[in-house]
Amino acid sequence: MIKFYTILIFILCSKTVFTQTLNGPRIQAMGNAGVAIQDIWTLKNNAAGITSLENITFALAYENRFSVKELSTKSAAIAIPLKKYTLGASFQSYGSPVYQELKSSLSFAKAFGENFSTALTLNYHQLSIQNYGNTNTFSFQVGFQYQIFKNFWIAAHAANPNKSQYTETESNTLPALYQIGASYTFSDKLLLTSEVEKVLNGKLDFKTGLEYKIAPFLALRGGTSVNTFQQFGGFGILYQKINLDFAISSHPVLGYSPQIAVGYAF
Repeated sequence: MIKFYTILIFILCSKTVFTQTLNGPRIQAMGNAGVAIQDIWTLKNNAAGITSLENITFALAYENRFSVKELSTKSAAIAIPLKKYTLGASFQSYGSPVYQELKSSLSFAKAFGENFSTALTLNYHQLSIQNYGNTNTFSFQVGFQYQIFKNFWIAAHAANPNKSQYTETESNTLPALYQIGASYTFSDKLLLTSEVEKVLNGKLDFKTGLEYKIAPFLALRGGTSVNTFQQFGGFGILYQKINLDFAISSHPVLGYSPQIAVGYAF
């Protein structure tokens, strides 16, 4: 409980709203370098990646942030491929009754041939702080992915470029986030992904990660980020149409954050 209130004070004293985003354990295990990845959880981080999905896909995830139950994040995501577009929706709940963030998102992604895809995501945010009440706002995200040549993708993504905020005060501004990155598949077993991330008026971060499939049904993953320096690891299991993914990250001050997700492709 002491650790929870220590982190909560850090949140409330920050210059911006904390806004924890759950990228899914596959992406988290690779250092959260997911801007150029194709996956159901790219709905949270460059939805252009969902155009590669051929079937309706549904997933649930849970993260125990910094191993503090009161800071847990729960999320659900669904992607529905149509003839010309791929529609996606996600919901996320972060925190506890003392401090809670809710985020609902709707994504529209379109592939232009086999090499280029783009997406627009609309978000509804709600913030609740005990004894202070509730407030809400809207934001949007845009992104693209482009396959330069076989197995090599580049991508870019912007979240909240309009600097949406809950109130007129700077302390209630949602982060404006910009990412650019690439992924390369060396073989059917090895994937490398990297990205540069910049929070407006914040730190520049470099993230990178690897995924190695030691068997058709089992993948091992690892990654790192530079600013703040963190280490990541995890694994994924594929059984028929079911995906089970696990990841854990290590923050040098706040500790460990394990995450688990299950997905199903219909």
